[in-house]
Amino acid sequence: MWPLAAALLLASACCGSAQLLFNKTKSVEFTFCNETVVIPCCVNNIEAENLNELYVKWRYKGKDIYSYDGVVNKSATYGDFHSARMDVPELLKGDASLKIDKSEALLGNYSCEVTELSREGETFIELKYRVVPWFSPNENILIVIFPIFAVLLFWGQFGIKTLKYKSSHMDEITIAVLVVGLVTTAVIIVGAILFVPGEYSIKNATGLGLIVVTTGLLLLLHYYVFKTTIGIPSFVIAILVMQLLAYVLAVVGLSLCISACIPVHGPLLIAGLIIFALAQLLGLVYMKFVASNQKTINPPRNN
Repeated sequence: MWPLAAALLLASACCGSAQLLFNKTKSVEFTFCNETVVIPCCVNNIEAENLNELYVKWRYKGKDIYSYDGVVNKSATYGDFHSARMDVPELLKGDASLKIDKSEALLGNYSCEVTELSREGETFIELKYRVVPWFSPNENILIVIFPIFAVLLFWGQFGIKTLKYKSSHMDEITIAVLVVGLVTTAVIIVGAILFVPGEYSIKNATGLGLIVVTTGLLLLLHYYVFKTTIGIPSFVIAILVMQLLAYVLAVVGLSLCISACIPVHGPLLIAGLIIFALAQLLGLVYMKFVASNQKTINPPRNN
């Protein structure tokens, strides 16, 4: 019996383990941002020196979805997994990981079976989906709050113009500003509704675009309110320039965020919206300060 045991031990030392050993991975996750899903399958004790010694088969819930036959150096896909593929040269390093396009990746259990001449082994991996919010909860709040705050400040300015700087009648331009202000308010509210917390989607991106782009109309409305009440002194010019720069900052941040699944430039967008709202606040305070030192007067006439 001892000679037999010694022979088996010698055979194991010369030829390696009869069982392929895997780097165990219970599950792997992918998100909306993944264009390609990689399901790992790594053999720790691969000894093959040529691809013709290897055979790999992937299954999903027991059904074949991909195979590679090293003898004929050919891969095959099955069912709806047309994008399934491997980096074949990496097989000699023990890497038999499967790559699938996100659109074809199905949640559930996958199995990877590798055969090396007379040795074989199999491992199981579960594929899961993880929801990753486009923006953090705090960023979502700031993106919605400051444009709405800017709208409320505009209506405060319009109220001062209407009550303090009275005219004998409401001209066509004032009516147009009132209508544009109402439309701007409605569009920003609709954008805020569409921009619900969650992962990146066309709906969220549309809502964000409505919020940021429409906010720019407040700059024109702000200019009109100043022009028809206290004129355009140097301080008002500084406020309007500040708003313009803030709006450009917000638009640049918007374009960078929409073009990326993970909005790393979110702070740039939010900074633009905050500065815009603060400039709107300065305008309201300045108008109120000037109005409080004057009697009710007619608005300046446009020459």
